[in-house]
Amino acid sequence: MTTTPNPITPPAELVREWYNASPNVNEKALQDVATAAAQWGADQELEACCEWLQLCPPWPDDLRRCRRPKPPSKVAQAEALIERHEDGWMPSPSEWHLIREALAEGRRALESINE
Repeated sequence: MTTTPNPITPPAELVREWYNASPNVNEKALQDVATAAAQWGADQELEACCEWLQLCPPWPDDLRRCRRPKPPSKVAQAEALIERHEDGWMPSPSEWHLIREALAEGRRALESINE
């Protein structure tokens, strides 16, 4: 009897790619590889579930949208940050950075519309 590898086990070349993609080859690299592997495994499981759910459209698309939501834009994050604070609020350096990124994102969007 032959045994087949567990389908959730990432191929060795993919693990090497994740490891080499880490900017630091140390404990941080190991954490990066583990995180990438966990995400890959979760994505494999999600796709397997979606294949099975093809029998019940539109559930696969709904499942993907629910389990892999898109992160909020910088603009939405900045708006939420501002709404959480009272008058007289002085943003922290990281909050200023987020606000600047949101403004730049908005500016790029406007420029692409005007082109």
